[in-house]
Amino acid sequence: SLLSTTMLAPSLAILRRSAASSSSIIGAARHLTGGAANISVDHYSSGWKIDDIADFTKEGKFHIKTYNKISEQGLKQFPEEKYEIKPSEWDAFNAHAILLRSHKLQESEVDVSVRAIARCGAGTNNVPVVRMTELGIPVFNTPGANANAVKELILCGMLLGSRRVVDGINHMKELGAAGQARERVEKDKAMFGGRELNGKTLAVVGLGHIGASTARDAAALGMDIVGYDPGLSIDSALKLPREITLVDSISSAVANADYISLNIPYIKGSPKEGGTHGIIGNEVISHLKSDAVILNFARGELVDSDAMKSFLDSGDGRY
Repeated sequence: SLLSTTMLAPSLAILRRSAASSSSIIGAARHLTGGAANISVDHYSSGWKIDDIADFTKEGKFHIKTYNKISEQGLKQFPEEKYEIKPSEWDAFNAHAILLRSHKLQESEVDVSVRAIARCGAGTNNVPVVRMTELGIPVFNTPGANANAVKELILCGMLLGSRRVVDGINHMKELGAAGQARERVEKDKAMFGGRELNGKTLAVVGLGHIGASTARDAAALGMDIVGYDPGLSIDSALKLPREITLVDSISSAVANADYISLNIPYIKGSPKEGGTHGIIGNEVISHLKSDAVILNFARGELVDSDAMKSFLDSGDGRY
């Protein structure tokens, strides 16, 4: 969750130039200007809470409100002499900027003083970006900040999906409780046989920071890599293993894959509407091998739950 101060400083610096006229906007509703669109914006018309203004206004400091637990290492990027950081529980704190992770931000939580919002992660689906755009509040994200951590979880998921590790652990706990672990361990381990990753095929859907990193490390484990990303950037392409096979559709990518890693953003709307809601539906799932392992460390809404349940019930696949 590292976040450079340079991401927020340009937007916050505007406040210094407008400080002299700030009193004229207290208690007023915001309105869009300079555009032809007929949009009425009535946001926080009650204005600032100014009865305790002396407690939170310190000349030369910007105020940042945080939701969720933000890395202390990341917060250290904001010098104390320039920034004051408070958690969301601090009621009388009219922030200039908001930092958040998974918290689903509501418009009512955005004070009229806010000039920038930063999501400490790649996705921004928990922030009302369209509404914030109408209000002139830029929304930043930090793509790649947690890419390595997610990649490691994907690799861990492939191992867990191959070896039935969790099932084995639970079984041994039951045997231990019954006092039978010692005499049964050798005999029962055959119940949890698995397969090696070496020589298996991994389909990576989405080749951004996480997908490219996953493809590279999986190739180092001896896996064959198939990738799909219609918006592949040059930067991400340079991080891909040389042996990767790129295809032109998700269905083509998953057709012969033993493992499928989903690394695409969630965008509201169906695929026909330009969104990614339920993009892994019947059409894609019908191309899966019966024992395929699907690794979704992106967003649950990407997968059609009913279609996935039918797939899992009909074969030996895992999700």
